[in-house]
Amino acid sequence: MILDQVRRNAVAIISLVVALSGLAYNTWRNESSEANKTTRDAGFFMMQELSELQETVLYARYDRDDERGDIKSGWSHVLAIKDISYAMPTNVQDHAQKLLQVWQENAAHLQSNEGDGYQQVDQAIDEMKLQIVTTIKALK
Repeated sequence: MILDQVRRNAVAIISLVVALSGLAYNTWRNESSEANKTTRDAGFFMMQELSELQETVLYARYDRDDERGDIKSGWSHVLAIKDISYAMPTNVQDHAQKLLQVWQENAAHLQSNEGDGYQQVDQAIDEMKLQIVTTIKALK
């Protein structure tokens, strides 16, 4: 009796299975696309902030320009990078935390020739950029 009902309604059952699987795939694909878009947007924002931070560092180090090389301006870039990193995978978040730590330790010495603070900040910025580019390239 049940087998007869299944045979009579086979087309409806198959249609229902196809519709539900199509809906599930479409939902998964939309969520995946949105996550990739968020990661890409966050990455591009972070790259822009990193470029501005690097510009601030260069003005502070080489021109000793107190206005364009203002360490407070650098802090705002570093903190913006740290905040937006939460929209990125953990490897990028870890690099953002490292950048913050390096900045805390070395920002005050950028305008002087004391130690290797400039090299550490510059290296942390470069590593952060590389991590972002690698993350964006890996998106599918």
